[in-house]
Amino acid sequence: MRDTLSVAVMSGKGGVGKSNLALNLGYALSRGGFPLLLMDCDLGLANLDVLLGITPEGNLQDVLLRDAPVTDVIHPLSDRGRGVFDILPAASGVPELAEMDADMRDMLLRRLEPALEQYDMVLLDLGAGIHGTVQSFAAMAAVRLVVMTPEPTSLTDSYALIKVLHTRLGVKDFLVVINEVENSNEEERCFQRLSMACEHFLGFTPVLLGSVRSDPKMPEAVRRQRPLLDLYPNSPAAHDILTLAQRLLKVRASMLETLRARPVLRPLA
Repeated sequence: MRDTLSVAVMSGKGGVGKSNLALNLGYALSRGGFPLLLMDCDLGLANLDVLLGITPEGNLQDVLLRDAPVTDVIHPLSDRGRGVFDILPAASGVPELAEMDADMRDMLLRRLEPALEQYDMVLLDLGAGIHGTVQSFAAMAAVRLVVMTPEPTSLTDSYALIKVLHTRLGVKDFLVVINEVENSNEEERCFQRLSMACEHFLGFTPVLLGSVRSDPKMPEAVRRQRPLLDLYPNSPAAHDILTLAQRLLKVRASMLETLRARPVLRPLA
């Protein structure tokens, strides 16, 4: 079994830059020589294809509802000479995907697992909020990465997301990235508030992976439907994302023995 690290990238609210961060983290990790699959798990409102300006021929809907092989709907984002970076798209406006029951979820896992094992890293871009499908994918991944901003509503919703996953599914290992910070002091203040709330009310603290500075090049890359690291590799936010990628690789290196002993996505009990 390959030592694939699955990372659920999630947020308590929309509009915090979660999908864009997942995309650019994927770009950075794949360029570092780690074959990576970016899986769009926002199953009701998928948008990774829009961020990239691509029109995939198939998506997860075809896998679940039309029995298409997973390998047929995986879309390569780069040629193999520049690192393996693939995307598994989802569909928008399909209630059967947004509200998967346990049987459909287990069927999807059985079909996904052989394909996921071909990668070193699998990033799952989850929908925002705390609905059931988000909770399931978050609990099945090896690592959970909560993306938030310094806004008070983002802090409140991030805590609520962590609390729900802990109380309902027993999860208590979370990494945190604070997006759109002005400086390191803002990063520290923001994380301290979240950490103190988790420690006081839940009895554990998340781990700060790092932050990404507010950068006008980021919305420009979004408008041009290109990864920031591809379009503006020397921008401040690009440097921050590269640092996050390096730290995530250290997390993977510390978990290799555990990863070899578990499926990429562990079925819920």
